Amino acid sequence: MSDITARLVDIVGSANVLTGDAIPDDYSHDEELAQPPQRPAYAVKPATAEQVSQLLMAGSDHGVPVTARGSGCGLSGAARPCRDGLLISFERMNRVLEVDTANQVAVVQPGVTLTELDAATADTGLGYMVHPGELSSSVGGNVGTNAGGMRAVKYGIARHNVLGLQAVLPTGEIIRTGGKIAKVSTGYDLTQLIVGSEGTLALATEVIVKLHPRLDHSASVLAPFADFDQVMAAVPKIVASGLAPYILEYIDNLTMAALVHTQNLELGIPDQVRDSCQAYLLVAVENRTADRLLEDVETASEMLAEMGAIDAYVLEGSSARKLIEAREKAFWAAKAAGADDIIDTVVPRASMPKFLSAARALAGAAGGAAIGCGHAGDGNVHLAIICKSLFTNPCDCSDR
Repeated sequence: MSDITARLVDIVGSANVLTGDAIPDDYSHDEELAQPPQRPAYAVKPATAEQVSQLLMAGSDHGVPVTARGSGCGLSGAARPCRDGLLISFERMNRVLEVDTANQVAVVQPGVTLTELDAATADTGLGYMVHPGELSSSVGGNVGTNAGGMRAVKYGIARHNVLGLQAVLPTGEIIRTGGKIAKVSTGYDLTQLIVGSEGTLALATEVIVKLHPRLDHSASVLAPFADFDQVMAAVPKIVASGLAPYILEYIDNLTMAALVHTQNLELGIPDQVRDSCQAYLLVAVENRTADRLLEDVETASEMLAEMGAIDAYVLEGSSARKLIEAREKAFWAAKAAGADDIIDTVVPRASMPKFLSAARALAGAAGGAAIGCGHAGDGNVHLAIICKSLFTNPCDCSDR
């Protein structure tokens, strides 16, 4: 047993240290497509902040690079470890420590998944509204990647919903930042410095997240457009209208066809409408009462018609839920279709038509295709680059 292995065992116990071929394949990658899996030399599963502190000191003392892992469902490659490195998996640090309804916050460990946090807050009338599309994602992963998702147009991204942290610095020092407070005007905002740093500045071991009221009534309006530019032109107008949708997504026709096929969706859209459609706009609204929700749905439908939609289809209950769940699975549909890479980028809302037109033109010129969907409300674009069958080097297309 090497010196560092013995030290790791001393910190977390032999049952929580894995080396060599004993390390599961899942620990060698996240869901990023462009880079091959890479098995670390060591994988450990701490249970406390103090153990994380000792692990970081061990990595520093032995010159071993450290990578943090939440649920491993991110798309950025942040959880892909170094070949000779140490992977710290937070799966054992999975407790909801407190749900404080008076201050509308929850205090959780980083390994808590969104499903677990949702269950812990379900009876309070409050919820954590960051929803990056994978309910198995961890709160720690949300913090590390500054996750967003479909609800970001109304509720913001992780940065807007993290009020404080307990975190461990590379030196092993344990610090606390922020708290159960709406604002901090003293000193540097270290919480926001750490959020989105992908474990390069500190590892979060406790997170204070903001909770929002759950609204009982919701519905979705799905609008097909014959012209892609009309879809994009409608987005800033809806955002500025005061309607305040909690989901505002665009889905191109090829992606929608894939979702309908793979998820067995029944949307009630006539064939002639579907055939003439280039892209769809999904507008989801919510309210406290059914009457107010109906007003919002009527407003959304009228606005979409004025902006050039072929029609507007109102989806409620299970139909709306199934479409939203299918949209969340768009990455998996693209992966199953053989996508070589998933590009996840953000542009100003008004620049989305120009960006998407250029991306599709570049991919087409290279003999490939760029298809996808995105969080139109905040300019977040997800493009699947498909070119594997057309290039000796698949990266030729995505690099362009």
